[in-house]
Amino acid sequence: MRFTSGQRLDDSVLEREFTLGEIPGILWTPGSASAPAPLILLGHPGGLRKMYPRLVARARHCAAEGYAAATIELPGSGDRPRSAAAEEARADLRRVLEAGEPVDDGIIDRLVLPLVEKAVPEWRAAVDALLTLPEIGGPVGYAGGVIAIGIRLAVVEPRISAAVLFAGSFVPRSMLEEARQVKIPLHVLLQWDDEGNDRQRALHVFDAFGSREKTLHANLGGHTGVPQFEGEDGNRFFARHLK
Repeated sequence: MRFTSGQRLDDSVLEREFTLGEIPGILWTPGSASAPAPLILLGHPGGLRKMYPRLVARARHCAAEGYAAATIELPGSGDRPRSAAAEEARADLRRVLEAGEPVDDGIIDRLVLPLVEKAVPEWRAAVDALLTLPEIGGPVGYAGGVIAIGIRLAVVEPRISAAVLFAGSFVPRSMLEEARQVKIPLHVLLQWDDEGNDRQRALHVFDAFGSREKTLHANLGGHTGVPQFEGEDGNRFFARHLK
């Protein structure tokens, strides 16, 4: 891990950009932490620059609760090399959604499975590097982003103690068995009127999770209409499991 820039935000949160090999990322740490902070990994759908306003807002909420927060760019997003197969699958997905047609399993598999296979090892490498920093002490939580990535991470990464997931239907059916292997506490958000997701399929994914503690928060509204109070509920959830 190599830090490339740093700045203090107006609430004293320290924001540092870094690279992990060729992967860009951002780390936010509380300004007045007296002990190593727990870490929350901030998932997103790709494009750090585009997502930055939302990511920094989430990170500042984390820092206010005493957590460090970090994120990395997804494969094929931002300035990272593109995959022709992924771009073709993404174009097929846009075409189907614009036509109001159901998204078939083939498109989901072509788009999501290669992303999960590449992104999850990168997230685990980021955890390796971040936990060597003296200001970060664990435990680790995962919040948001591509739900299929969250599922795989919850299964294979024992350092993740709890997760807040954004419910979505773009989960390959082959990953439902992995969902059954998830045992960590889950706080799952579902936008009831999400124009890009099949609600019933998203509910099937939630039902498949094997966690003894899993809570579904369903709110009216479209994909970007998650109520502000859900951020506060997510912080309370992490407070129970990361401190």
